[in-house]
Amino acid sequence: MPKIIVLPHAGLCPEGAVLDAPTGESICDVLLDNDIEIEHACEKSCACTTCHVVIREGFASLDPSDELEDDMLDKAWGLTPLSRLSCQALVGEQDLVIEIPKYSINMVKEGSH
Repeated sequence: MPKIIVLPHAGLCPEGAVLDAPTGESICDVLLDNDIEIEHACEKSCACTTCHVVIREGFASLDPSDELEDDMLDKAWGLTPLSRLSCQALVGEQDLVIEIPKYSINMVKEGSH
């Protein structure tokens, strides 16, 4: 079974984590199932960017993002070429190393720096 290696995030996962990740499961669901409370304001319907993650390793093993996800990602805080919405990115056959950005668009709008 592939693994998701979560890099340390001060608020959500200070020590980082190594998670079993069933193939075909969304990154968001794997995180939530392992008590890493990533934001998902739209309830995983690809209508916001609060679950934005950066895939530091294993990006090529993911199916490509679709046009809707790409349009949403354009609004994400801290967008990189390796960004994905964790609710849309499904685990493939390879391990992934992910970084949860320091802020989500909700935090930036609310001024919670």
